[in-house]
Amino acid sequence: MRLALAVVLATVVSYPLGLVLGGGILLPVLNTAAAYAAMAGLLRRGLRGQAVALMLAWAATLAVTATTTFAAWPEDPGARVVNGPAYRDEMLHWIRTGEGREGRPAEFIPQHVLHLAAFVALSLATASAASMVLGAALMNYMAFYVASLHRAGVPAETVLLFGWQPWAICRVAAFVVLGVVLAEPLLARLWPYAHGGLGTARRYLAWAAAGIAADWILKAALAARWREVLAAGLG
Repeated sequence: MRLALAVVLATVVSYPLGLVLGGGILLPVLNTAAAYAAMAGLLRRGLRGQAVALMLAWAATLAVTATTTFAAWPEDPGARVVNGPAYRDEMLHWIRTGEGREGRPAEFIPQHVLHLAAFVALSLATASAASMVLGAALMNYMAFYVASLHRAGVPAETVLLFGWQPWAICRVAAFVVLGVVLAEPLLARLWPYAHGGLGTARRYLAWAAAGIAADWILKAALAARWREVLAAGLG
């Protein structure tokens, strides 16, 4: 419990600190540092389940803290969030016009497959250090978009209920679980400890696969309705 609280506190503090220091890639690095160190320590002790639970709590902390920090920051923090303005503009254009890949499975699934392949390769190649940092960067620009809905005048209850889409939450959870599991093959060699191989993590890999499938299914089924609600909020 103390470890989890320390990771949550370090993650919360990393946002104002990272923004004050200029943001950019430094922000997700600061977001990730304490969580990654804690995850590696748990894995080395054979506590894979605790590592997964901790990193899911970390991802939830990222989502809540990033959204509230970006929404409350005195000036628009977009210039300090990697890909923040570009993703915000893409999503707002989709909300206002319906144009874009967001509601088209034939367009978004290939992109998701590409992102998944890159995440898996990067996780295996860096013991998930680089992929977790990039995952934090992705969370940040998604949170910046949600915060931008608030800044654009969307009612708070609509932002709360519809800002973070359920399919995005499924995707984030799946990638977090993958990141923990795929860190182990290299981590166990760099920082030697007993590791039974990916075969011992089949349950977690199945959870990740279910999250990815839920992402695609929910997005295909709900994106159009989600857009209508958000468009009404934007006026």
